[in-house]
Amino acid sequence: MSGALDSEERGSKQADFAPFTIAWEVEKLLHSPEALFHRCKTITRFDNDVDLAGEQYVQNDCICCYFADLELSVADREASLELIKLDISRTFPNLCIFQQGGPYYDVLHSILGAYTCYRPDVGYVQGMSFIAAVLILNLDTADAFIAFANLLNKPCQMAFFRVDHGLMLKYFAAFEVFFEENLPRLFAHFKRNNLTPDIYLIDWIFTLYSKSFPLDLACRVWDVFCRDGEEFLFRTALGILKLYEDVLTQLDFIHMAQFLTKLPEDMSSEDLFGAIGTIHLQSRNKKWAQVLSALQKDTKEVDKGSPALKR
Repeated sequence: MSGALDSEERGSKQADFAPFTIAWEVEKLLHSPEALFHRCKTITRFDNDVDLAGEQYVQNDCICCYFADLELSVADREASLELIKLDISRTFPNLCIFQQGGPYYDVLHSILGAYTCYRPDVGYVQGMSFIAAVLILNLDTADAFIAFANLLNKPCQMAFFRVDHGLMLKYFAAFEVFFEENLPRLFAHFKRNNLTPDIYLIDWIFTLYSKSFPLDLACRVWDVFCRDGEEFLFRTALGILKLYEDVLTQLDFIHMAQFLTKLPEDMSSEDLFGAIGTIHLQSRNKKWAQVLSALQKDTKEVDKGSPALKR
């Protein structure tokens, strides 16, 4: 995963770390296998849906600085830049490397600011900083920007970050099809307590689990997500519910929502991936993409909020 930094640059970065208390996750990640790095590089090259080049990052970063320096009254962009500053301070705070004065603060701020200039129709949405931060730990700045733009351009991420309620409902409905199929007892308990997917799924999808999981565990999820696509995000969600099914069935609405909003910090990667391995995303001989496609065609089914696919 350390492929983003060559030996000379890494030495310089690590020297900059001296004034900070660096958590063991960063040290571990900087010297761990490079599987995720290569997955992220694939996003910048073969999965470059938006056809970006590094020069466009530089151009957009300069535009961002230009607006900031001249203090032009572009309301939406200014609002985004203010939210970026606030959100960066809350991005992996225990690592102390992305906060103001930290070695990656300027890089993270530049990438997020450049994106608001590149996609003013999307702007900055709370949670984006976690995605950009993981990419920064894996790639050089220009490649991190390209990968960031490509990830957010995916249908699922774009639906959530642009708050496309209609499409989000379809994703929730597809998720509930497999929830009921894999975990009928817990599904029924959630229904009795009116706990809907939006209460816990949105934050997980927004940050690709980077905020909810320890960094090393989140990177393992990212590695498979980069290979398998959006389907794995929802499979992971079902894996979490499977892992804590016995706990959740004993809780009421309030305590379930609180539990899923702040997952146990001691979650074991072996236990989680073991639970994910038991999840089958196939219902009535239809896989995730087929179920989602059928729901997209059947707007009446989605509007009713039905968890079942009748066809």
